[in-house]
Parts: sequence; structure tokens; C-alpha cells
Amino acid sequence: MDVFLTGGSGSAGGVIIRRLVADGNTVHALARSASAAKAVTAAGARPVRGDLTDALRTGADAPAWLTTLDDVDAVVHAAAYMEFWGPDELFVERNLLPTRALYQAAVAAGVKRFVLLSAASVSTGTRHLNIVNETSDTGRANIAYSRVKLRTEQELLALPHAETTLVILRPPFLWGHGTAGNLQGFVDSVEAGRFAWIDRGQHTVDFCHFDNLAHAVALAMTRGDHGLVCYVTDDNPRPAHSFFTPLLATRGLDVSRSSSYPRAIASAIATIMETVAKARRSATPPPLTQWIVTFMGRDRVYDITRARTHLQYQPTITVDEGLRRMAALER
Repeated sequence: MDVFLTGGSGSAGGVIIRRLVADGNTVHALARSASAAKAVTAAGARPVRGDLTDALRTGADAPAWLTTLDDVDAVVHAAAYMEFWGPDELFVERNLLPTRALYQAAVAAGVKRFVLLSAASVSTGTRHLNIVNETSDTGRANIAYSRVKLRTEQELLALPHAETTLVILRPPFLWGHGTAGNLQGFVDSVEAGRFAWIDRGQHTVDFCHFDNLAHAVALAMTRGDHGLVCYVTDDNPRPAHSFFTPLLATRGLDVSRSSSYPRAIASAIATIMETVAKARRSATPPPLTQWIVTFMGRDRVYDITRARTHLQYQPTITVDEGLRRMAALER
């Protein structure tokens, strides 16, 4: 198959490229800079120079790279502006609108498959459920990134799709060698001396290795009916302490004996910090936010039965093997 991919220069995107190419696909990866083009080329893709936000231009002003969609069988949309701070409007502008435009262009070009990488965090509003599946009430997420991710899913599912099959994947915390956005925040916190557990790190967290996400994407190339939404994980949730201690150790950081705060106290501190940051119109999040309290201070497991049933998904790499590989590569 010929596949058009966005977000290919990121850590997850590079793994997805390598998996799709290994499966015999030709990948055309959007790259908005020379460094991004170099990264996707190294992963095995053919770079297509352009900026995703230009997809909003239509008619005579439409970007030349959109014509690539005329010759591909599938689109994998992995690009996203991912921050845990900021107003909804910012994420609508940077994520929702370009995604909707790309999807509509793919439908108009007759692309057969469109795989959207969403996020398990769309359900963080369901705070009282320990196990969540695709039928759970998502509630209202406590960060704009997740709220707009859910809105993006809903808007795409409501659009005419002609012959295009839309499949949506919802991975939780992504990890693996080269992790930047997800892991780097924790690394920065440890190095700044701010890291602390919530309730001694005893709450269960769920996560997805890059290789397992790439496997799910590869399966979605040919499996799943239009409108399929699936959580995708490593299927091995663990207490936060048992996961993040060895994960951060791959970066040479020891958090095994870090201090701990009860969730109620952490939540109160986060509320105060967020209030002050918003009053100051800070462009960066405070050291502790309700997002961190939600993620680290509440048990959460994502049921992947639907992915198993409709995509025949099974994780291809275990958590322990992923940690071993990551430690070796980091060294």
C-alpha cells in the first residue's frame, strides 16, 4: 500500500514508519523542515515537504502536497500539538482544524483508509472508573488537549466519508526509546528536584509502547469498519512506582525513594498553582497540575477487548523487554 503519514519525525512516528515499511508499504511522510525530512528519510519514508496547517487552504491556494493524497491508499494522522497546558482555542487551531481539513481532503481524494491517532486521555473526565472502555462516559477532561482530541473524534465521525474508512486509536502514555514529550516532563521534574509520588506511587497506570502502537496502526490498514474506536495499550498496567522507577532509571535517574504526598494534598496544591498560573497568564504549566494528579493519583486501566476483537490486536513487545531495549539504547 501507499501510505501518507503525518508526525513521522516524532519518536512514535519514526517507529510507525519503520513498521509500515517493513510490512512492504511505501510511506510518504509530511515534513515541514529539512531536519524533519532527514528524520523521516532515515526511518525509510519518502519526505513530502509541507506544513499540516496549510491543509486549511483551499482552491487555488491549496498546498501542492495535498495532491499526494490522490495516489495513496491510506492516511495515518499521527501529528499533534501536545501540551498539558493552554486554552481550548489553541488546540482547536493547531489540532482540530488541520485534522478536519486533512480528513476532508482524504475523503475527496478517494483515500480508502484514514487512521487517526487520538488519546486515551479523552476519558480523563471519567474519574471514578478504574476500568474504562469505548462505551464509558468520557465526562469532561481536565486539560484542553484531551477535550479537543475528543471533539476532533466526534467531528470526524459526523462528517461524510464516502468510500473512506475511519479508524481511531486511543493510546495512553506513550513510551520507548527517544520518548520526548511524554517522558521528558518527568525527567525535567526529577532533574529540577520537584519529582514526588502521589500516594507512594501505588495507583495503577496504563501505557503503550511505540512498537505496540505501530502494530495497531499496521493492523488498522486493513481491519476495522468505519467509525471503529479502540483503546490500545501494552495490556500490562502497573502501579506508577513499578513502572516509572525502571523507566526513569533508563535515563540514569533514581526515583525509587522520592518523597510522596497524599492525593488530597497534591490536588489542593495543584489547584493553587493552576490558579496562580492562570492569573499570571503563564504560557507554561506550573510544576504540579490537576492533570498530573489525575494521571498519577488514580487507578486507571483501559480495556482493549475491542482492539483484540476488531483488529486482532495483541501487543508485540512486553513491558520488561521494552525497558531492557530502552536501557540498552540509552546507554
